Amino acid sequence: MSPFSSITLPDLAGKRVLLTGGSTGIGAAVALALAAQGVQLVVHYNASGEAAEQLRAQAPEQITLLQGDLGQPGEVARVVAEAAALLGGLDGLINNAGAMLGRVPTTAASEEHFDDVLNLNARSVWQASIAAHPHLKAAGGGFIINTSSIAARNGGGGGAVLYAAAKSFVSSLTRGQAKEFVADHIRVNAVAPGLIETPFHVRDTPPAVMAAQSATIPMGRAGLPDECVGAYLFLASQALSGYITGQVIEVNGGQLMP
Repeated sequence: MSPFSSITLPDLAGKRVLLTGGSTGIGAAVALALAAQGVQLVVHYNASGEAAEQLRAQAPEQITLLQGDLGQPGEVARVVAEAAALLGGLDGLINNAGAMLGRVPTTAASEEHFDDVLNLNARSVWQASIAAHPHLKAAGGGFIINTSSIAARNGGGGGAVLYAAAKSFVSSLTRGQAKEFVADHIRVNAVAPGLIETPFHVRDTPPAVMAAQSATIPMGRAGLPDECVGAYLFLASQALSGYITGQVIEVNGGQLMP
């Protein structure tokens, strides 16, 4: 159960939303919070099938699962099209899929690694957004929420420069598409998490690095996935953020104060 179950945002009930990268971490926390608001969700996942099934079991009437490797460009349009078909349209898209794919200095990165990082973290966001656009327009408008990162502003930690550059693309795409899509009543915003305790860092951030980065945060610790959820709910709700578009909300415990 989501800790946001006690919060009621009536304008979200019945909305049809595709959430990419939703099986673990921030994505899973957002999925449960949206499901608690009565949102009908297609939650995309790639390799974390067991975690995705466990998530769906917590809200089986609200969550439908859809597998796909968004690092493969042709898969993105398929996932969006299948999600729209399953839901009977789309009112919202949350582009949360992403990964560092290992810490590799730019001087040691192969062209294949470059392509893999940019395809998953940047190209997939662009492709999902343009694939979702006609569905959102047909619904009379809606929202896109992208997951950026503190790395988009600070260049990323050691071996994460390509990931950081991809997230900079996401932040800029957010602002640009907010202008492009506004005439169709589609709001485009982003959430930029800082250091959050998720499987992302379990995979790619050694404990010593995690501790050193935590020490730079004024709140004195890394955040939790649930602590990012409020920003997504706020941006999804027309009632709360109907006059907000093209914004990137930083959620980082004070680590970055732009």
